[in-house]
Amino acid sequence: MNKLRVIQWTTGKVGKLSMRGILDDPRLELVGVYAFSADKAGVDAGPLCGRPDTGVRATTDIDALLALDADTVIYTPFMADLDHAVRLLESGLDVISTNLFLNVGGIQGETKEKLAAACERGDSSLYITGINPGWINTMVTAMTAVCRDVQQVSIVESADVSVYESAETWQALGIGLPEATPEVAELAKFGFGTFADSVQRMAEALVLELDDMEFVIDHQTASERIDLGWLCIEKDSIAAIRGGWNAKVEGKTVIQSRVSWYLTKKLNGDWVFDDDHYQVVITGEPDVHTRIRFIPAKHWGNHEWDTMTAMPAVNAVLDVAAAPAGILTLKDVGLPCAPAGIWLRERSDSPSV
Repeated sequence: MNKLRVIQWTTGKVGKLSMRGILDDPRLELVGVYAFSADKAGVDAGPLCGRPDTGVRATTDIDALLALDADTVIYTPFMADLDHAVRLLESGLDVISTNLFLNVGGIQGETKEKLAAACERGDSSLYITGINPGWINTMVTAMTAVCRDVQQVSIVESADVSVYESAETWQALGIGLPEATPEVAELAKFGFGTFADSVQRMAEALVLELDDMEFVIDHQTASERIDLGWLCIEKDSIAAIRGGWNAKVEGKTVIQSRVSWYLTKKLNGDWVFDDDHYQVVITGEPDVHTRIRFIPAKHWGNHEWDTMTAMPAVNAVLDVAAAPAGILTLKDVGLPCAPAGIWLRERSDSPSV
């Protein structure tokens, strides 16, 4: 089997997990790692992601990485660097990104033009799986294939986000502030840009020409002081949010995306949260109702939940390699999946312990 050569771009919360995914996939070979911080330069990739030494060392030298003759970059930085992305694509590398490039304008306007031009020059592809929801939009779009009519698609996510130890993430959405002012709503609207992107990509795949994207947000406050160890939420300050987007055609909502996120259930209001992580409703002929719940492995720590962000990118490597050059849509890439059969054969071939 000719393995595809992969570079991991940054080793943060998501990057560590996607790097493990690359190492675990027999179809892929980790050949390089880009380190955002200088203190990781020269460190073996294995210890950076909780694995044994690999012989591949992280570097801040982009020229050295471009000289590796790799095929694909798994791009997982917290903040996108447009110049880096353009350079990677121009060099001929496919880029699969969990980052949505929101800090540089998103995949639209001048940013999209620069990325598309880089793909053309490098005969390369850019595919964005997204941060959240990155996988569910692909699945729900495919689920409409059983329908002879689709009037509306609705995705509602419910999650206890106290396991995501990133105070700056939640503060940027208004968590911990004393009240939900219009300014707080604007903060949340920017943070929910990931969901707007997801909805727009679903709409493109479903051949929906959207007229409007309506943002909705609501907040709930804590009924007592909550100390999570990494973040304190004072009594009567914001501790839970519900929000998302209504994608509309001729005034009618055709795609609805919502999240219900809470850092505690000790709230002043009567909000009730679902134990299932996703509720999906496709209204059409037939209607489709689906619930999805993720069950973590016993050994998982809090940030292992980012596996569901990392793995859709890793598992898309071969599909992106087979797709045409350019900025790819959901339909261009299809339905990436895990190499379950290969893993099964490898386990069968391994000597029993």
